[in-house]
Amino acid sequence: MQRTDSTFKPALMLMSGRAMGFAVTFFVPALLARVFTQSEFGTYKQFILVTGTLFSIGQFGLAECLFYFLPAKPEKAGRYATNSLVMLGVMGVICGSILVLNAPRVAHWLNNEPLTRYMPVAAFYLTFLLMGTVLEITMISRKNFRVATVTYVASDVLRAASLLLPALITHNLEWMFVGTTVFCAMRVAAILGYLRVQFGHDLRFDTSVLREQLGYAIPVCCSVIVQIVQQNYHQYAVSWHFDAATFAIYSVGCLQIPLVDFMATPTANVMMVQMGEDLREGRHDLLLAVWHDTTRKLAFVFFPLVGLLVVNAFPLITFLYTTSYAASVPIFMVWSLSILFAVLPTDGVLRTFAENRWLLITNITRLCMAVALMGWFIATFHLMGAVLITLSGMFLAKVMALARMTKLLRASVARLMPWRNLGSILMISMVSAVPSAILNAKSSFPPLVLLPLSGIAYMGTFTLLVLAFGLLTEEEKAVMKRSLYVWNRRSPEPRREAGI
Repeated sequence: MQRTDSTFKPALMLMSGRAMGFAVTFFVPALLARVFTQSEFGTYKQFILVTGTLFSIGQFGLAECLFYFLPAKPEKAGRYATNSLVMLGVMGVICGSILVLNAPRVAHWLNNEPLTRYMPVAAFYLTFLLMGTVLEITMISRKNFRVATVTYVASDVLRAASLLLPALITHNLEWMFVGTTVFCAMRVAAILGYLRVQFGHDLRFDTSVLREQLGYAIPVCCSVIVQIVQQNYHQYAVSWHFDAATFAIYSVGCLQIPLVDFMATPTANVMMVQMGEDLREGRHDLLLAVWHDTTRKLAFVFFPLVGLLVVNAFPLITFLYTTSYAASVPIFMVWSLSILFAVLPTDGVLRTFAENRWLLITNITRLCMAVALMGWFIATFHLMGAVLITLSGMFLAKVMALARMTKLLRASVARLMPWRNLGSILMISMVSAVPSAILNAKSSFPPLVLLPLSGIAYMGTFTLLVLAFGLLTEEEKAVMKRSLYVWNRRSPEPRREAGI
């Protein structure tokens, strides 16, 4: 049996929406680095680090569980969504209160006393941010992919504006944090309107349904807490050992490329929805095909992205953050390898099967490894050591997850992955870096000119090699051709018939 639908079309739509916002949000930190001093910029990054950590923990699995329950039990969708929204608000208040009551202690841990004054606004920001996670998840789970795409674009643009406008006008960190908090509050208002339209009278809090959600979410929460701690542990370790200015150098080196989340998350979400439907309808034989389809599509995006970032690391970092952050370049080159792991959305598969305990075991193992070895790696390799041990933990986690998936998907190691496709895409991505590397070494163009030229050389080579080796399916070719007419509602065929 073959699927009549694929992850490609809805995921491409969601990817396109996130990519449009990417063009704006990617440059926000670079502009802020020019507005604020290096110590102030380090304070901003630590604010994001602390609230981001509590944001991930505070979700308590209540947002992600909607990917499981809405496709499985659509008749109770309104109650599931309401429960998640209310409980996320409660978790935001709890986490925010903890943050405010322990503000001096948090600032001391991060070796940055000025951080204390921003904790009250961080509490409000965190609460609204948590509640906002319900919006796109509900849209995707109900297959409102077009609406979710538009929402992604609008949210990313408004989020960037809420940071940049106060920063540029006031040059004050506190007003910038207030601006982005107001934006998050606006998203909560939008959620209430959307849920009312979608669910009407079924939009109510239900304790019996909540027990189901908590039964699923609590193991997820335990896993996520450990996962977030181990993911961010390297940044806290660097903050503990170094001052805010040095942390700014490290955080720039560990630059998070928004494009990764914009593309990996929607694709994994679509994969979870499709796998959930297949499991509900007993179509277990289709699960492996969905997994292969997802990893293959992500490889086409992330393998060349890593090659492009590594070969252009120096001009990119110095262009975005000026030569003051040149020390971040080696860190960035190694950190870019972490994007390779985004090709394997193993967490999505494990959550689809409610394998939350295995996620917890995996993350505990990874955390123990980081805690045990972080000190030695930093002492031996300085800032680079924090990156190396973090990448090692990512590799260990993926190996453990894939080992479990061989049983869940009933596949041997040889069949679990589309090895030939992944190997071909990886090899082509490496070869495509050669023209860009030569251009960077031989030319003396400024970064503003060199970066687009190098990017064109890389992607042109990559595209030609992909087409030459026939790595695209007919469906992918057709979809990519149709995407060229995205702004034209009429197809080219009627135009030709009309003689246009």
